[in-house]
Formats: sequence, C-alpha cells, structure tokens
Amino acid sequence: MIPTLLGGLTAEEFLSDYWQKKPLLVRGAIPGFTGVSGVSGRNDMLALAARDDVESRFVSQVDGWTLEHGPFNPSSLKRRARPWTVLAQSVNLVSPEGDRLMREFDFVPYARLDDLMVSYATDGGGVGPHFDSYDVFLLQGIGRRRWRIGKQRNQRLIDGLPVRILADFRPTQEWLLEPGDMLYLPPEWAHDGIAEGECMTWSIGFRAFPAQELAEQFLMHLQDTVRLDGRYRDPQLQRQRSPAQIGDAMIDQVSDILARVSWNRNSVRDFLGRMLTEPKPHVFFDPPQRPLAAKRFASLAERRGVALDPRTQLLFTGTHFYLNGEAITVPGPDRRLLRQLADRRDIETIRGFSATGVELLREWYRCGFLAIREP
Repeated sequence: MIPTLLGGLTAEEFLSDYWQKKPLLVRGAIPGFTGVSGVSGRNDMLALAARDDVESRFVSQVDGWTLEHGPFNPSSLKRRARPWTVLAQSVNLVSPEGDRLMREFDFVPYARLDDLMVSYATDGGGVGPHFDSYDVFLLQGIGRRRWRIGKQRNQRLIDGLPVRILADFRPTQEWLLEPGDMLYLPPEWAHDGIAEGECMTWSIGFRAFPAQELAEQFLMHLQDTVRLDGRYRDPQLQRQRSPAQIGDAMIDQVSDILARVSWNRNSVRDFLGRMLTEPKPHVFFDPPQRPLAAKRFASLAERRGVALDPRTQLLFTGTHFYLNGEAITVPGPDRRLLRQLADRRDIETIRGFSATGVELLREWYRCGFLAIREP
C-alpha cells in the first residue's frame, strides 16, 4: 500500500475506525497524482468512451438532466453544450496501470473489490446529489472538484429523471479536492461533486450485493448442481370431486421431493467462488495468436514469471481455487505459489510449480487469462 494512501493511518486503523462507519478526507493520498499512463486527460478519457469494450455514460445538465450510453464519437462530445460529464466504468479491465492503482486498496479483500471508474467533467459538471449503496474512494486526478456530503435519512429521489438525484439534499460538510486528494465515503452517504474547471475523478468502488440478488443467484447455482433421483408418482390416485383442484396428496408428495434439495457451507463456498470471479458480460479475453510451445512457455515463464490479465479474477479459500467463474483443481504442491499469484497478481518465476501446475498455467496462457511478464 502507498504509505500516504490513508493519511498516516494503518489499514487496520482505517478498517476499525472508518470502514462503513464515517467518511475520511485524505490530503495528498497520492501526492501529485494526475492519472495513469494512457488515462490522464480529456482526450484519453474520450478515447476510452469511444471503445465498445468499455461501459461509458454521458451526463448533461443542459436543459435538464439527460443520460446517454456509449460508445461515443469523441469529436461529437467536444461540441456538446456544457457542463457535462463522461464516465467510464471498469477502467481497471483495459488499463494495467489502472488495475495496479485499484489493487493498492487490497487492505479490503478482492472478493469485495468491484472496479475503477473514471469521470471527466467540464467546468461545473457533475452527476448531481446522490447516494451509493457501496463504499467508495474518490481520488482526485487533474483539476479540482468541490464535494458536499451529508448523512441524511431522506433518500427520496426526484421522479422522472434518467439519473438518480436526491430530492432534498442537505449537505453538512464541504471540501475542495486537489490532485492526489482522496475522500472515502461509506454506503448511503449523500454526496455531490462539482468540477471547478475541467477535472477527472477516479472512483474505487466495492461490491455490496443486495440480499435478494444473492438469493436469486444462489438458486440459479443450485439449479446447475442439484441432482434428485426418482419421479412424481401416484399409483393410489383417487378420483376428485373437482378436477381443477390441486390435491393435498400432490402437494404433500412434491413438498417431500423438494425437501430433499439441500445445501451446506461448501455449497455456499463454491457459489461465492464462481459468482465473484465470473467475468462481466462485456468482458472477452484475447488468446495469443501464436501461442508458445510447452517447452518454450515453461522456459520463458521460469525466467520472467507470469502476470494475470487485468480481466482475470482468481480467488481462493483454503484449498479451493476459482478462476473466471470456474472451480479449479490445483495439485497440493502448487497451492502456495498459486495463492501468491492470486494475491500479488503476478509472480517473478514459475520455478517450484509441478509439471501439472506448469501445464495448468500454460492452459490459462493459451486462453488469454495470463501472460508472460515483460522483460
């Protein structure tokens, strides 16, 4: 972790005193920060918004709030009436340096880390007073943005708008953030950021699944894994007075069948492993056009090491590993090194992996899930 990231607090102190409890303003969290290579100014941002593999939005305040979804033509955006804001989601998936920036926040488990969003706003631009249901770190890049925040109970939104705008925003604190400054906000803290001059803000967001969504996703997981023998039978069927009635005997028998559907902690573990590593719908991998032969791959990977692609999600719990939505069988001797790869996102050498482990890494390489590190 960058030493100044939390303003002198240790990760443990931050988690104990601030995480999901109260906001934290850090001046100079990353001194001199203006962006990462390839994403540091208006033209870079508009180029991102033009890509079909990046989720982007355009929010305008001219003649009322409007919202458009990308990809966009950069030239046409430059001609739009101001103020406006362009936002690019999941920049960590297309920018290795953006991914490394996001991983500086690894004092929160990767299982909770969602994505890196970047916004560019013209003078006076913003997306209006709103609240998020998840934790977020707001890191200022180029320019300045004035943030007003408040912990309010009234979360009523203005009806009929394409963006979520609080109907009665009542801020209680206000700060002007300069490049490298950062503001942490717990879930449901209302906030409104207005650009003073053109500016870019980097948002590190975290996953907070609604209970209903977890239940629905878990039932879908069970659908793929449940196995029940037998079939509905009624050899003792008797004629009913009303043929349209669902009989008690049928209800009782089906109830008994469904009672055999069960799950345990291992079921939940596998569900989480698959769900948390599942790539987002717009994510596709790029396998090498001319993959290295097995011996050449092993030789280069031993000398240079390997790095996970920014789009790859590798998580583990105990001896169980999950990669991009699938459970992975890992030989016992390779688990320690693979945990290092999951934590660090790259390793300097594959020396120490078994032959089976090396072949597993090569298969991931052939799928575009990882690459040999650059010399």
